[in-house]
Amino acid sequence: MSHRRLAIPAVVATAFAFLFFGLGSFLAARPGAESEEIAALRAEIEQLRKTQPPTPTGTSGVDPLTITHANESNRAAIVEDVKRQLRSEMGLLPINLIRDRRQSFVELYSYDDRGSSSYGTAGYLGNGYFITVKHGVIALGQDGVIEPRKITSIKLMYEGRAINARVVDAGDAKVEVDPGDWAILKVKESISLPALNANLSYQFEFADPIFRLGNDYSKGIIVATGYVGQVTSNKLVTCLTDGHPGVSGGGVLNAEGELVGIPIGRMQGDYRFSFILPLREEMFRRVRSESAPTP
Repeated sequence: MSHRRLAIPAVVATAFAFLFFGLGSFLAARPGAESEEIAALRAEIEQLRKTQPPTPTGTSGVDPLTITHANESNRAAIVEDVKRQLRSEMGLLPINLIRDRRQSFVELYSYDDRGSSSYGTAGYLGNGYFITVKHGVIALGQDGVIEPRKITSIKLMYEGRAINARVVDAGDAKVEVDPGDWAILKVKESISLPALNANLSYQFEFADPIFRLGNDYSKGIIVATGYVGQVTSNKLVTCLTDGHPGVSGGGVLNAEGELVGIPIGRMQGDYRFSFILPLREEMFRRVRSESAPTP
């Protein structure tokens, strides 16, 4: 028992000796390690200064590098947000319905005896008939004077190729942007396009949302949104929507996707202020007479 008491203090003394020796060695080596770490950190900072010089930026802004990174990392979210805004701006008309109606419109090109050409749009009514503007297929003048030129050829783009069309009926317009500025075309070739559903009783109430489809700048059929303004004294309708070249003869749709009019012109010098020709019974007299069953 006395032997065990003498052995324990000896072991404890030995353990403390090793502990203090190790701690001393660690503390002795620490200043050198810290110096090496600090030196390495300074060298890294200096290298960063040489390769990426600081860029001045405003105190209330965001670093351009941060913006670029955000655009790249959040591109999908931004695209989805844009789509959501478009759906909201286009009101109650579903995107799929717009896509379906787009198939009912074709690019129109006319050629005259002077070697000139023009472009517009035509909407399909069924049985080979199309509706468009008169000034796109018949030469009209200004101030009631018919131009001496003559339209010699009318082409409609169908399935990537041009097919011949002819005028079978037209309004009494002598000038452009007139209540009689409409025409009906017919093609002999058999075609497969969805026919538009025409609404001849649409009221065009103030601020009603409308949707215009047309051969915008001859770049193909493009949709634009707008709002009804007012009915003019000569029974045209003003509208806040794009009136770009080429959309004349295209379609104006209501929120149900029905064809209610055709764009025929714009205010001079203002592409955002356009004129719509509402549909009326006489425009379909030839279409309905030839489509009626033989007694």
